[in-house]
Amino acid sequence: MAHSLSFYVISSFLRPFTTPTSELPANLRSFFTVNPSLSREKITLKAATFSSVQSCRLSTSAVMASGTTPSGVLTKGDSELLVFDSEEDLSTSLAKYTADLSKKFCLERGAFTVVLSGGSLVKSLRKLVETPYGESIDWGKWHIFWVDERVVPKDHSDSNYKLVFDGFLSKVQIPAGQVYAINDSLSAAAAADDYESCLKHLVNEGVLLLSPATGFPKFDLMLLGMGPDGHIASLFPGHSLLTENERWVTFINNSPKPPPERITFTFPVINSSAYVALVATGAGKADVVHQAFGSKSSSSVLLPVQMVKLDNGTLTWFTDKAAASKL
Repeated sequence: MAHSLSFYVISSFLRPFTTPTSELPANLRSFFTVNPSLSREKITLKAATFSSVQSCRLSTSAVMASGTTPSGVLTKGDSELLVFDSEEDLSTSLAKYTADLSKKFCLERGAFTVVLSGGSLVKSLRKLVETPYGESIDWGKWHIFWVDERVVPKDHSDSNYKLVFDGFLSKVQIPAGQVYAINDSLSAAAAADDYESCLKHLVNEGVLLLSPATGFPKFDLMLLGMGPDGHIASLFPGHSLLTENERWVTFINNSPKPPPERITFTFPVINSSAYVALVATGAGKADVVHQAFGSKSSSSVLLPVQMVKLDNGTLTWFTDKAAASKL
């Protein structure tokens, strides 16, 4: 269906759906034991290989991510951090985690709303387009959004749309009307207004749900990367946008990282998500991962990534050993 708003939609077609296997691998079953006293299935680690973990639990989200076995699991508050031996293992598990959520939401409500970021995250999505997921996921029910975007033409090297299209969207068959990119012919302020209008239109259409707790849109899954300074989306340390609590989508004209003009989701939208997977790989992210997940500092100055605190959702970090090396 063609929408009357000026936001842009892009991509492809529909592929048949088959049910993917979600059984726990034998090596994982032998390593973990189910605690039957819990009302929701929880898995308890018997002997962790990750040096800083004495005892920890593997939640439902980690089981969903068990395409390969995490070498370590940490919990902090309502967040969980999975450590994989390599970025390759991380990508395999991220694909299974995403495919399982796709199956869940497609069965429950006939749609799957997915928010993507740019950067190195796109590389970690590569397994999602390979066997068995590329053929089994019901791509026709996916709706794709961007957590932030640079206000540049879509064929520009700085465009998050181009990055995601080249590395992911061009390889799967999501209907053109279900990929929502910004109108890059507008100013940053107008593009943010337009994208927020797009989201509100999709709420009225029943594609997007509103969180009963917050009144902000509740996306099914956000797949987010993180900068070495701890920024997520285009929400940077010390910037005034960190405290924006009314807008769904806002803009920035003075980004500390080029290009300067961008639009971005705000924290109330991010924190209203049902599921967030936060991907951090490489030694360059180790200091931030430690500050966010391993530090006991009581500093009142939080990095943007530390402000991801879901109101009624599940936050799972996917890291490799290099990114978790200082935990």
